[in-house]
Amino acid sequence: MDDAERMQRWIDAVRGELDIPPNLTLDVPAVLDLARVAAHGVLRPAAPLTTFLAGLAAGRSGGSDDDIARAIARVVAIAPEAVVRDAPAQRPRE
Repeated sequence: MDDAERMQRWIDAVRGELDIPPNLTLDVPAVLDLARVAAHGVLRPAAPLTTFLAGLAAGRSGGSDDDIARAIARVVAIAPEAVVRDAPAQRPRE
C-alpha cells in the first residue's frame, strides 16, 4: 500500500467514525498547507492545533466546503508574513 492509499484509508476511517458525510470535499493540500504555515511560522506544535481550530470554526459556520475554505483563508491571512509569502493562495469559494 502506498502513502496516498494509506492516507485515503485513514481519512475514510475517520470520516466514518465521526459521521462526516463523504460528499464533503476534503481539500487535503489546503489543510496540509495550513499546517505548514502554522508549523513554520509559529511552532511545530501549532500545526495540529491550528488545523483543529480552523475545522472547528468551519463546522460552527455550517461546515460547507466554502466554510472550510474561508476558515483556512482567515488563518493563513494572520500568519507571519514570511511564511504566507511562500504559500499558495487560499481563497474562499464564491
